[in-house]
Amino acid sequence: MRIRRSAMAIVSWLHRWLGIVSGMAVLIICITGCILVFEQEINQLLYPWLRVEQQAANDQLPPSEIKARVEQQLPGTEVHSLWYYGLDKSVKISTENNAVVYASPYTAEVLSTVEHEDLFHWIEQGHLYLWFPPAAGRQVVGWSTFVFFVLLITGLVLWYPKRWTKKTVESSFTIRWKARLKRLNYDLHNVLGFYALIIALVMTITGLVMSFPWMRQTVFWMAGGTRVAPPAEVAIPPVAHMATQLDMAQAVDAVWLKVRKEIARHNREAVIVHFPHDEQEPIYACTDMYGGSWRDLLFDQTTLQLLPDSQRPIGEEHISRWLMRANYGLHVGEIGGLTTKVIYFLASLVCASLPITGFYIWWGKRKKRKRKPGKMAIKQSFRTYLKT
Repeated sequence: MRIRRSAMAIVSWLHRWLGIVSGMAVLIICITGCILVFEQEINQLLYPWLRVEQQAANDQLPPSEIKARVEQQLPGTEVHSLWYYGLDKSVKISTENNAVVYASPYTAEVLSTVEHEDLFHWIEQGHLYLWFPPAAGRQVVGWSTFVFFVLLITGLVLWYPKRWTKKTVESSFTIRWKARLKRLNYDLHNVLGFYALIIALVMTITGLVMSFPWMRQTVFWMAGGTRVAPPAEVAIPPVAHMATQLDMAQAVDAVWLKVRKEIARHNREAVIVHFPHDEQEPIYACTDMYGGSWRDLLFDQTTLQLLPDSQRPIGEEHISRWLMRANYGLHVGEIGGLTTKVIYFLASLVCASLPITGFYIWWGKRKKRKRKPGKMAIKQSFRTYLKT
């Protein structure tokens, strides 16, 4: 019994002080993550140039045609890549000067040029780096996430009732909305924290996978993988001739068509395609952008054959590699569409509230401890007075 009490005291101490130290960072990470869950949906409402009137798939212009027309409309612009989002959305175009151009996939008419960082970019910087320089901010966010993981585990230990009685079950699983502020705050911290625990653990572990290579290796190994292969250098087979710029443009168009018609399995009209910098570079394309995952493809410019470093369909991957590729979707809630996004939004909101409710619990206990000596002194003085 004494050992159990000592262990619980250590757990309580860790939970309290780790929470105080990391509270502000956790609050910012969770609030920004909560907002970013619906970034795409909010952007669609705010920016009309992201949407176009839907037409038939065959009415879309190929990449080379859009590239030529956009560069004609914007002299001095060099198009590097195109992102087809779908039949009812504009094409996102990346250029050499890092400006982003949005154009119609059917006419290549430039709808907007975005050269400034929008609100969501600023929020994302807070989520990823806490607005510190990236090198330092990445470490602060990563270790704050690790501390939050420890807080979730210690919180579960503290939440777990000593005895399962009707009273403890009621206090552990229900919120007394009509109780006094202190009790209500305690329930909001204790009960809501329990209900959000599973999603919070998923968000935390996937965040750690993105923050630390050692965590990525650990999860990969625990899932049965032997190693996480580093980004491989693409082995380019010898070409029979040097492709001209016209050949390169035609090859990119052919890859775009091949991906949509033959390779894509999900969301076929959402394709990213890059224009190679030279004749030796493979053509990059991205497809199967669904549920927060995607499939990277590399094509030989001459033969248009898939190179060995291309990814397989995610459904054919071993569980270890599936977890690595699905990690982003699991982290942001896109894995199950709108339903999981709503669940993640609510869980993130609860996680953001935990540092606040936890601090209020600690502050209340601190004030109570300060008041106790005063009360005892008054009682002692009163007893001394009665004795005299």
